[in-house]
Parts: sequence; structure tokens; C-alpha cells
Amino acid sequence: MKLETRKMMKTQSAKAKGRKLQQWFTKLLIEVLGLDKEDMESRPMGSQGEDIIMGKQSRERFPYSIECKNQEAVNVWKAYAQAEENCKGYEPLVVIKRNRSKPLVLVDAEHFVGLFADNREDEEELLKQQEALSRMEEEEQLGKDIYSFKYFNGEEDA
Repeated sequence: MKLETRKMMKTQSAKAKGRKLQQWFTKLLIEVLGLDKEDMESRPMGSQGEDIIMGKQSRERFPYSIECKNQEAVNVWKAYAQAEENCKGYEPLVVIKRNRSKPLVLVDAEHFVGLFADNREDEEELLKQQEALSRMEEEEQLGKDIYSFKYFNGEEDA
């Protein structure tokens, strides 16, 4: 029979690991979404509330309350409940990561699907706007063509 021995990570190391994930996600938001780094702060480990504090400008662009968990075994239900407790009316979002794995994000399923419904509505509105612009351009071109026809046939003075 083989005994499994696990080393317990020191509290300081565990907090450093969590801080590293918070800083990574903050940097990702800044680089990909163009958020202002002065408008965001990775909260010190052990503090109450959400893990990444965002100012008004960042919150308007990314309206989520973020909880980060950098652990080998994460209870996603507890992590999500913690994010909900700290969300202050924003959508809870949990970033999870373990060693040698890429970070993942956990959000409410209905909210996730709703993101695509919103995009579809935006795309449909954009398409309507593009069609209206095309019709206006066609009408403008038709007006120019009629004027040119009349001018070249001597029906209208230039």
C-alpha cells in the first residue's frame, strides 16, 4: 500500500499565488479591453470584497465583480457564492486556475448566453443602419445621374 504525502503550501506562498492570478487578470483586462490601469487595483490578499477593484470607467466597460482562485482544488460553488456575496449588483465572475493549466472563467449560464443575444441585436441594428446608409447613397447617386442626364440632354442649365 502506497502512502500519499502532500506538502501543505505555506500561507504566504498561497497568497502570492492568488495575487499573481489577480495581477495577471488585471493586466489581461488592461491589454485586451484597453482599460485604464489607474482605474483598476488588485486587492491585497485576505481583504474583504471583490479581488479586483475597478473605477467607474472600467466598470462601465466591464461590469463584473471578480473573484480569483488559484488553487489545485477549487470548490466552484463556494467560489461563485463568494463572488455573489461581494458583487454589489454587478455580475459575479470567478477566475480559476491551477498549476500547469490555463485560467478559466465561471459565470452564470443564462448571463453567458444573454451576451450573445445582445450581440445579435447589436448586429441586427448595425445591419439596418448599413442598409439605410446604402439606400441613401443609392438615392444620392440616382439624383446625380438624373441631373447629369438632364444636363447632357440640354434639359437643365448647369
